[in-house]
Amino acid sequence: MTATPSQRHVLDIGIGGLHVRLQADSAEFVASMGTRFAGFIGAVEAPDHVFDIDVEPFPPEALDDTLPLEDDPGEDVPVQVTREGALWQVRRGDFFAEWDPARRHGHARMMDSPYSLDSVIRILHTLILAEQGGMLMHASSVALNGRGWVCTGVSGAGKTTISRLSEGLGHILTDEMSFIRPEEGGYFIYGTPFSGELARPGENLRVPLAGIFLLAKGPENRIETLSPAEAVRALMGNILFFAHDDALTSRVFDNAIALAARVPVRRLTFFPDARVWDLIDSQP
Repeated sequence: MTATPSQRHVLDIGIGGLHVRLQADSAEFVASMGTRFAGFIGAVEAPDHVFDIDVEPFPPEALDDTLPLEDDPGEDVPVQVTREGALWQVRRGDFFAEWDPARRHGHARMMDSPYSLDSVIRILHTLILAEQGGMLMHASSVALNGRGWVCTGVSGAGKTTISRLSEGLGHILTDEMSFIRPEEGGYFIYGTPFSGELARPGENLRVPLAGIFLLAKGPENRIETLSPAEAVRALMGNILFFAHDDALTSRVFDNAIALAARVPVRRLTFFPDARVWDLIDSQP
């Protein structure tokens, strides 16, 4: 039986200035998610978006064979994001979510798993940010001396390594999932609770975005300028969007072009030594 609004337990999660209110039927789930998103929790009077969540076990036949029940499903587990009229629908073996962007309200049925909620929150942010000219990027982010730097690239390129090299010098905003949005005065990056190999959330900070680096490991530290076409390709290869929707894909492409026109996108070949951050910090 679905809980009435008065029976639901509330948790406000704020990431990148966007506040999502979860109204769940399970106090245990809310407490667990409060721990998972520690540092990004804070009650607000008027959330930007509201999600009603019903926690329930999914029948075995609904679960994809590749989905581990105890561990992070990772990127190999298929997710379907489709538009049904005015609504977005998101399906995976461990959850089903539906979101109305006009009403800023959604509903989700999911397993009692932080990874299920992680995925719903990430996908929701990709949809919201795309309409705002921003994006979630598979990238690490570091704030250093009041400026923010995003480091992206293929798996193994060094996103976590370069984040770790900044420890003691700057603030790690994430080693996995960078939150970028345009605001008055330019683009800004925010810390996120989404982590990779560092296995800890980023710092909940906001800083102006000074540059984006396409990473490669090498015998020395070297920065090279990318052509506009190379810059857009690098961004598109690392922006997260899950929906097979022509309008959304076109919007994401336009957002990548706009970002590359405002923020320098360069290739950074680096040797795993903290001195690489001296080179980064010297960039205009």
